[in-house]
Amino acid sequence: MNRFLGVTAAAVIVLAGATPAAADPTVWKWGPVYSTDGHAEAKGAVAVGQSGFVVSGRLVDTRGAGCSWVQIKAMSSENGRWRTARFANCVPGSGSFRKGVGGVLQVRVRVCRGTATRETGRCSRWKTVYTQGG
Repeated sequence: MNRFLGVTAAAVIVLAGATPAAADPTVWKWGPVYSTDGHAEAKGAVAVGQSGFVVSGRLVDTRGAGCSWVQIKAMSSENGRWRTARFANCVPGSGSFRKGVGGVLQVRVRVCRGTATRETGRCSRWKTVYTQGG
């Protein structure tokens, strides 16, 4: 009987110290966000890194013709200007992306379809995935 209580107490101590990733105050998960035709999907997270914020995620292309694109817009906390980064996936399946955006007030993403060189339309609306203080 004492042996059972010892194991149970140890399990409670281990579980009490575990924190789920969803409760991490330095990571904000977002998505999925789909292109208007539904052939492109992106989801990911905004996390606090060593030099500011980092936006990362997966971009899925479900159709062989054309490419899937994710656009990231980040408003700088220094001057209030928007900076944009773009990533493409031209192979059916999932690809990853990662962009350091520094100190930001807000981050938005949208997903589009396009060619290997640029977006050509079928874009989702801009989705706000992080707002400072919100």
